[in-house]
Amino acid sequence: MFRSLYKVRGDGSWEGRIKNYIKPYLLIIDDFGINPFKGYEAEDIYEIVCERCQKCSMILTSNRLIGDWLSLFPVPLLGNSILDRLAHQAYQIVIEGESYRRRQRVSVQEK
Repeated sequence: MFRSLYKVRGDGSWEGRIKNYIKPYLLIIDDFGINPFKGYEAEDIYEIVCERCQKCSMILTSNRLIGDWLSLFPVPLLGNSILDRLAHQAYQIVIEGESYRRRQRVSVQEK
């Protein structure tokens, strides 16, 4: 998503591309925060979250604890604003224990 938005920043089609992420009824972002956000990425996710807030649904998956998400943003104020909107009326499902993939890999190796 961020690569796609970065590519169109200079050619004037950014607004059209960002609408692709704002429009769907459900947006799923897998591995949210796998790497810290660059400035333009934080701005893009802010735009998406703000426009989608209370209009449609999002599912975020992450291997990070939610408490660690703020440190991913280069500007804490922007990060707080995004996280506040994400947390509003959100359900958090925390899965603890060994990774499903790791368990599956061990099962295969045992055979």
